[in-house]
Amino acid sequence: MSESQSCKILTLEEIAKHNDKNSTWVLIHYNIYDVTKFIEEHPGGEEILLEQAGKDASEAFEDVGHSTDARELMKQFKIGELCEEDCKKVKAIQEKNYWYNSSSNNNKSFSSWLSWLFPVGAALLASFAYRWYASSH
Repeated sequence: MSESQSCKILTLEEIAKHNDKNSTWVLIHYNIYDVTKFIEEHPGGEEILLEQAGKDASEAFEDVGHSTDARELMKQFKIGELCEEDCKKVKAIQEKNYWYNSSSNNNKSFSSWLSWLFPVGAALLASFAYRWYASSH
């Protein structure tokens, strides 16, 4: 979409209707992209785009770590922007997911830390027991 063309303002409901191979729209950072013509060329395979079709694909897009070239390429598929009301809904969902994932990650790192604590403690205990046994005999 060129700068001179007006940008359509669309809703989540409208985007959700375009969720198959014949019409594939994705929402990425409040911008809507019609990637129908790009599906077969997508380096990650068409399944990835079809999984995200009709939805907010922002997190999935960023998780992959798309290149600058990919970000430039996607500009040609932009067909609109998300309406302000739905932007607020998406932002609230993203914030909720951020806090959920943050607390989940904290639990994972705590769990990971505990998985090291037991073996190290057991090794230290075994070492002290051996030294005590060896020194008493």
